[in-house]
Amino acid sequence: MTATPTPRRHIHTLADEPHARGVDRGGQLRDEIPAAIEAYDRLFALGGIAPARIREDAERALDTIGRFRPGARAEIEGIAEGSGVEPWRIGALNARTEILARSVAVPPGECTTIVHHAPGPDGLAPRVFGVQTWDWHVELRDLWHTVQSRGAEHTFVGITEHGILAKIGVNGAGLALHFNILGHVRDGVGGIPMHVLAATVLGEAGSIAEAVEIIRSAPVASSGSFALFDESAAVLLDLSPVGVFEMRPEGGYLLRTNHFLTPLPAADEKTWLYQPDSGERYDFVRARLAHVEPSPTTPADLVRLLVTGPGEPPVTCVPDPTKPPGEHWASLATVTLDPATRTARVLDGTPADTNTRPWRTLTAP
Repeated sequence: MTATPTPRRHIHTLADEPHARGVDRGGQLRDEIPAAIEAYDRLFALGGIAPARIREDAERALDTIGRFRPGARAEIEGIAEGSGVEPWRIGALNARTEILARSVAVPPGECTTIVHHAPGPDGLAPRVFGVQTWDWHVELRDLWHTVQSRGAEHTFVGITEHGILAKIGVNGAGLALHFNILGHVRDGVGGIPMHVLAATVLGEAGSIAEAVEIIRSAPVASSGSFALFDESAAVLLDLSPVGVFEMRPEGGYLLRTNHFLTPLPAADEKTWLYQPDSGERYDFVRARLAHVEPSPTTPADLVRLLVTGPGEPPVTCVPDPTKPPGEHWASLATVTLDPATRTARVLDGTPADTNTRPWRTLTAP
């Protein structure tokens, strides 16, 4: 008999003031955040990053966040207060992508995202929805949660890691955001951490245009990709230290793995981190999309396109026990976003688990 998985932790915050919102979040996760800190300390150590450098990077990130969005720094400091840890510790979690860019040994995980710009029935307006696998180190498999965050300009729902402001989600204005990591040779600490930028977009932007404006106004010193979409339009961004570059749907889809899709940042990509895997996953899913019949009409249809097995690129990612510590990653979550209904659906597992595990449905009011 298969055991029923323990329900995933859910955090619901209500405070209007950022620091109070952080205290609430940190208090709800007081027993779990130390484990997240310990897990990242191990990954940082495996990557050859000294503890003193981690603290220096975290404090530098907090200073940059405070200049860009004082409220975001206040919320991070509130999480620290609520969870009983030093603020730089929560700063390091939020800047974990940027700190790990220094790693000499720990490669990042992998994610695959599809956004479908579906034609509307009988001449009605098009509908846009998306799906993503969040692939990351298995050491973090119990250290993330679903979230409903109120108090900013827009309430948002989605998933994030313990202590981190946001990751993947949709807000009450109907703006959705999928997030993939990319790698550029100039990546580092000194700009707004990608996860903090995602939280800023979800909390403040009421449209794709507003989201892009926020992103272009941010001091960016690391790399990532945001797929931004509402119920009728979509844009895919390459974010990097050399600029922000936009792409629009081709053939009704936006597709993203973990390499740059625009030429300027691609010229100095850290190809050794993600290739050939990212390109193989991208080509595999792109070929599937070219031949899928009938065209997907719901987010659930997209989930099935991310199921892979032996002999296929690891779009459905499972850990490889032959790899050394720090190289065990898996699809920890599968997330669909539907801006028309302001809904995120979260599966605690891979796309292949869709019929054996329950989905959690979150709606942003």
